[in-house]
Amino acid sequence: MNCKSIALAFGLALASPLAMAAVSDAEFQALRDSIAVLNQKLADIEQQLAAEKARTAEAAATAAATPTVAAAPAVPAKPVASSWAEKLSVQGDLRFRYENIDQENLDERNRDRIRARAAIIARPQNNLEVGFGLSTRQDADPVSSNQTLGGGGSGKSIYLDLAYFNWTAAPGLNLFGGKARNNQYRPGKNGLIWDSDLNPEGLGLTYSSGPFFANLLGTWLESDSDKSQVFGTGGQLGVAWPVNDDIKLTLGAGYFDLDTAGKGAFYVVSGKPPKYYGNSVDANGHYLYDYQELQGFAEIGFRLLGLPASLFFDYVHNLDADQFDTGWASGARLGAARARGSWELAYTYQDLERDAVFGLWTDSNFGGGGTDARGHIIRSAYALSDKTNMALSYFINQVGENRGNETDYDRLQLDLNFKY
Repeated sequence: MNCKSIALAFGLALASPLAMAAVSDAEFQALRDSIAVLNQKLADIEQQLAAEKARTAEAAATAAATPTVAAAPAVPAKPVASSWAEKLSVQGDLRFRYENIDQENLDERNRDRIRARAAIIARPQNNLEVGFGLSTRQDADPVSSNQTLGGGGSGKSIYLDLAYFNWTAAPGLNLFGGKARNNQYRPGKNGLIWDSDLNPEGLGLTYSSGPFFANLLGTWLESDSDKSQVFGTGGQLGVAWPVNDDIKLTLGAGYFDLDTAGKGAFYVVSGKPPKYYGNSVDANGHYLYDYQELQGFAEIGFRLLGLPASLFFDYVHNLDADQFDTGWASGARLGAARARGSWELAYTYQDLERDAVFGLWTDSNFGGGGTDARGHIIRSAYALSDKTNMALSYFINQVGENRGNETDYDRLQLDLNFKY
């Protein structure tokens, strides 16, 4: 019998004639009102019990459908050390290149080349990066990571490419040392002064605050006291000013000093005569000049036809040379071959006199490498995916004008590039 039945039976009993005879009409009415209130309370309680029963059944069904997970034992809280995967990263790229070189008075040359680079980057703490990298290099060339294929499928040489630390000493201020990526700004990514493959050896500093930046570098041409020690120093000061959302203007000046006068060649391939890459030397093979390179540059980035675009100008003058002491380059780029299906097209004209810059470190492709060359550079690229692109570079140059024996120099490069 449920609560409602009991209340009903009790109410009927009270309503019988015997009960009516025992109480007055007023008392009977008050008793009936009390019973009504009691019945309503009992009904509410019964409804609540039914709802609670339904919730209990639903919770049991959910628990049955959920996998049971054992509770972890309680342990004192302590810091969790970062795993090695969070501290290390691997970076690298691979390039396969077909190259044709057509130089006046010499046989036409065709070759296939590869460039492979890989680096492990460690971050042992939040403000410190340590890097170690290897790459292919022909005869340990300081400005080219290419290796020519051939030799009957022989193994190719691998060299130390990077070995550096980079310490964030304060917000916007980084100090680095070792064999590191060049921190000098290259307008238009052009190699008027610095080849893109050059990784200087020494110490450096980069600083940025708002639009202002400074790049300082001290690098060894030779650090061994048993040889002719030469330490080059210099840097750049500039401003990278975002004019608006679509326009960014970069202006700067630089100075770099190499004490090379009276010194011999710094990079010599065994079994081959020393090369000076266009620079002036005396009869004993010693450099005639120091290279006190004063630089001024400007670059503007904007959007054209809905695509990223840029214009740049780069100028350099050697304060120590008596003649043939100036170089400049100017160019334009439209598009950027980064995301799949994107493309870019670029053009540069460059004129680099014989002693304007230290020839060993300038672009190794333009005019065959070194100084005393002028002419055009045409580039294009298309992104096959976010990490793969194919590119074309065509150099139409004249070399040897300052030496009095100018010749034509054409160079075509077809590249397939992969990044990881």
